[in-house]
Amino acid sequence: MTPAAHERTRAAGVLAEIRSLAAPLTGAPDLDLLVERCAGARFVAVGEASHGTHEYYRWRALLSRRLIEEHGFTWVGVEGDWPDCWRLNRWVRGQAEQDRDARGVLAGFGRWPRWMWANEEVAEFLDWLREENARRPEAEQVGFYGLDVYSLWDSLREIITWLEANEPEALPAALQAWQCFVPFHEDPHEYAWSTRIVPQSCEADVVALLAEVRRRTLGRLEDDPAAFDAALNAMVATDAERYYRTMVRGDRQSWNVRDEHMADTAELLSRHHGPGAKGLVWEHNSHVGDARATDMFDAGLVNVGQLLRERHSAPEVVLVGMAGWSGTVVAAESWGAAEEVVAVPEARSGSAEDLLHRALGGPAALVFGRDRSGTWLSGRFGHRAIGVVYHPWREAGNYVPTRMGERYDALLWFEETSALRPLGHEPPPEEPELETEPSGF
Repeated sequence: MTPAAHERTRAAGVLAEIRSLAAPLTGAPDLDLLVERCAGARFVAVGEASHGTHEYYRWRALLSRRLIEEHGFTWVGVEGDWPDCWRLNRWVRGQAEQDRDARGVLAGFGRWPRWMWANEEVAEFLDWLREENARRPEAEQVGFYGLDVYSLWDSLREIITWLEANEPEALPAALQAWQCFVPFHEDPHEYAWSTRIVPQSCEADVVALLAEVRRRTLGRLEDDPAAFDAALNAMVATDAERYYRTMVRGDRQSWNVRDEHMADTAELLSRHHGPGAKGLVWEHNSHVGDARATDMFDAGLVNVGQLLRERHSAPEVVLVGMAGWSGTVVAAESWGAAEEVVAVPEARSGSAEDLLHRALGGPAALVFGRDRSGTWLSGRFGHRAIGVVYHPWREAGNYVPTRMGERYDALLWFEETSALRPLGHEPPPEEPELETEPSGF
């Protein structure tokens, strides 16, 4: 057999393998097989190939709704800041800001890119979730939380507010940490750069604050939501200080600080919701898909999907990825810039997306079984990842070498995707916005 004939035979086998895994995806009932696969899991992490695509947000919400309604999932953790999402958590539980609708509450998101969460797709899910919670006893209501690490100053403010109202004698520890950061004008990058020039940091102060808040909230976390909020904000402040200090040194280990924090927060939420709690994690594919199945592993990076799998048995964790062939996406030209609707070109020849397009030609749900030895599932193919900053003319840098069957347990596929619908135009940032994650993933 000639090399060309061999390649044609191999390609035909790959396309046949993809078709054997796929089922058409046109409505929520088409998720039945995936819902069944997720039903018994403790953590279901649902990824997205970009932060600005309507279909990814819509189908993630549809899958989440079914798991909440049919299989008792009781918390959602997203790639957002803890303080902002805590406000949403209180709103969906009917505890605060009930004079506003979801769009009004989402308008309070302050960190760029606001459109990542302040959009019509998330608002529609939150409206549904508040109605769902209104029908449930308080103990069975579904929470909505932020897993991310960026909210250094906001978290410090929340800690001080809680201590003033509940443990005023502990305020000195909080104020000492606050005073350490005051000279940097609430700019984490200015603080981080200062530690690079002068080897002195606020690390000891925030670690002491974390210990003090943990001591003050001990025994209160289960029955006092405000104490739980304070404890999580103390954890965020501590990890955020370490994250920014690591990031500004050009050390890509800042990625690990961030993903370890998000995985740890997911673990705390699971414990907080009690024995047998089931949670949903909403993040980018780069955080959800197991890093060991990509070149991230070669660079010494970990992610949330990998950490959850390492900490729990296989049936307890289901990782769901998403992918698309072409369409439009909301993204920015540079970090901190206004959002744009950008055309997403057809996927590169030979990529995982190209093969899915050739095999399927329409939206599909692919649920992987135990045997993942097939050429497509076990092979290494480029898999497109679009971040909040996107340059279509640099497409080559957006493909992550991936073994699909090891990275995910299932994949939702879309031929043509459309841009997310932001609630409003992104205003200029009030403070400098510097890129806060490694690029290229």
